[in-house]
Amino acid sequence: MTSDVYTESPEATPGPERRSALSQAIEFVVMVVLAFLLAQVMRTYVVQPFVVPSGSMLPTIQLGDHVLVNKFIYRFQKPAYGDIVVLDDPTGQTPMLIKRVVGVGGQTLDIRDDRVWIDGRPLDEPYTHGLPTQPGSVRTPIELPPDTVWVMGDNRTSSADSRYIGAQPAANVHGKAFVVYWPLSRLGVTFGLR
Repeated sequence: MTSDVYTESPEATPGPERRSALSQAIEFVVMVVLAFLLAQVMRTYVVQPFVVPSGSMLPTIQLGDHVLVNKFIYRFQKPAYGDIVVLDDPTGQTPMLIKRVVGVGGQTLDIRDDRVWIDGRPLDEPYTHGLPTQPGSVRTPIELPPDTVWVMGDNRTSSADSRYIGAQPAANVHGKAFVVYWPLSRLGVTFGLR
């Protein structure tokens, strides 16, 4: 006598091993998507990498240095003297500029005698390494409007900065550069006055 009971072969039914592999694949995809979303949130609101496009900040920051920019700091405080900031390039020649804040809204800035003067006093600027500061096309003395910053490169003889583009809205500042992460020979180099 033969039995008419049909039994499925083991290959036809998904066993625990097969379900496990499928759930692992789904888990992996979910983790990759979550990691991508977290990275986007971090880059948009917390920390963003930036590649220095010019030598305008020499010798503090080298051409081609990769720096990290703190993007949330200015939600709690305003840009201040000495901060190295990344901001929009109003000329459109590059997507972003990296410069040092030397004046803020409400201050009177002048450039004379190869120096920057704020509210009638010369700035102590050791980061320029003695390079003279020459005036640009923006006339000084100038009272900086509220909520603006006056930014300049440390390499004063080769920097297209506020001497040519004027005071910039603080709202156009994306964040404060705080450390070099590439090349490895400069890993961990920090900058700023504070």
